Amino acid sequence: MRVLTVVRRIPPGRVATYGDVAAMAGQPRAARAVGNIMRDCRRPDVPCHRVIAAGGRLGGYGGSEALKRALLAAEGVVVAGSRVRELDRVSWKVGRRGPKRQTRKPR
Repeated sequence: MRVLTVVRRIPPGRVATYGDVAAMAGQPRAARAVGNIMRDCRRPDVPCHRVIAAGGRLGGYGGSEALKRALLAAEGVVVAGSRVRELDRVSWKVGRRGPKRQTRKPR
């Protein structure tokens, strides 16, 4: 339940890795377990497509990587091939004071 609660909090247009979700759920070494939970989750209220593998790889999505890519793209996440681009900009992590938001440098 903690994993699903964390994943529900990931805002549209942002992603978190399996390891990030595991850490936020209180089990930092349970990334593989998070992957299994995401694979088996069929709940429409849990945005499983926002959970990706380390290094920006898409990982699985119920066997349809193309669907995961399309859902992320619809939220403005740039995906090239099997990787999320600009990972630093779209990654979401919760710290002690709430979500860490990446800001763009002034031009």
